[in-house]
Formats: sequence, C-alpha cells, structure tokens
Amino acid sequence: MRTEVVVLLAILGVAFGSMPVYALGSARRRPDTLESSARGGFVLGGFVRSWFYWFIRPVEWTCLALGLPPLLFNLLGVGFGAAGGIAFATGHLTLGGWGVLLGGAMDVLDGRIARAQGVAGDQGAFLDSTLDRFAEFGAFVGLAVLYRGSPIGVAVVVTALGGSLLVSYARARGESVGVLCKGGIMQRAERLLMVGFGGILDPVVGVALGWPSRALLLWAIGIVALGTVATAVYRTVWIARRLATEGGE
Repeated sequence: MRTEVVVLLAILGVAFGSMPVYALGSARRRPDTLESSARGGFVLGGFVRSWFYWFIRPVEWTCLALGLPPLLFNLLGVGFGAAGGIAFATGHLTLGGWGVLLGGAMDVLDGRIARAQGVAGDQGAFLDSTLDRFAEFGAFVGLAVLYRGSPIGVAVVVTALGGSLLVSYARARGESVGVLCKGGIMQRAERLLMVGFGGILDPVVGVALGWPSRALLLWAIGIVALGTVATAVYRTVWIARRLATEGGE
C-alpha cells in the first residue's frame, strides 16, 4: 500500500476514533464562540463541522500562543492551493490532493484566529473570500493542465471552476442588494473535500477498481461541476424571487 494512503488512513482512523469522545462531551461543552455565522450549511451536517473545529483546536491554540496573524493563514491557503495546482499539473495527484485539503484547513484557521484575536473586520472578510478564489483558481488551472489531452476532461474542469466562481458570485451579488443566500449542496468545504480526496485516493482506489489513472479524480471533479452549477442556479433563482417578493411589498 502506498505510503500516502497509509498516512491518510492513519489520520482518518484518529479522526473517526475521536468522534465518540467529542459526542460524549458535547452536552457539557460551551457554545463555540469562534464559529462564523456567515458560513452556510455543510452537506455532512453540523455535527461533523463542530467536531472538526474541536479536533483542530490544539493547532488553533498553538497558533494563538505564537501570536500568528490571520493574514498568514490566508496567504498559506493561497500557497497550498497554488502548490496543489502545480502538483496536479505535473501528474502528482496525491500531493495535489493534500495541497487542496491543507489549503482548506488554512481557510478554517484564518477566520477562527481573527475572531479569537478580536481583529475580525471587513478588510479581513474581503481578503479571506478573495484569496480563497485565488487558491481555487490555482488548483483548477493545474487540473486543466493535467487533463489537457482530453477535451472532455478539460470541459469538466472548466465547468467545475466556473461553477465554483458562480456559487461565490451569486452569494456576493445577493449580499450587495441586501439578500443573503447560503444554501446549496456544493459550497467551498464540499468542493475541497471532493477534489482533495479524489486526488489522494485516485492512484490506489482507481487502480483497485480497474479504472484508468486519473479517472476517479475526474469523476470527483464532475460531481463538483454538477453540484456547483446546480447550487449557482438555485441561489440565482432564490435571490431573484426574494427580491421580487420584497419589491412587491
């Protein structure tokens, strides 16, 4: 078994093993004051999201003790996204997957660190959301290079990138006219997980299933493409109807 898969399985084993511990102590645990109300729902449910924040708390506390600024995590997120894109472009799917997942972890930490330090504000929120788009752009450019020999592959990657940007744009444009819509099934967290795990598992699971190399990752990107376009359409219709209703009152 490949070393990177062993590492992934070990991390997942520790993670899933900690879930019962978290669940048993959740009744006595105080509400998470660092959770952002701006985040939308998570397809795996609120329990998994709350557990993840609890799971990474030692890292969070260490970063706070060192006085690391939130901007550092924004920049690390872009760096990991770009590194993941370069890894994908050069055919290193596992490294690309890890780059995407680590970039997502930085995205979680930047906001929590900012709120814990009491420095969260409009500038930070703007940099956070904008730099997230740079990170996604870098990863998807690398994926486009990876599938450059396949017109279908390139089309799927471009659709996933376009859908991802449309999901964010629909929300931002809605907020600019006074309507907040956080609904949908393929927000940033879901996109990161699909692409990240798709890259990590493709070299082993894909081969075990008898699939050609990169096929499993392409299926994962295809799910992202369908989910993001559907989410963007949903948000567009929902916001337009809300504006029409408010305009008629």
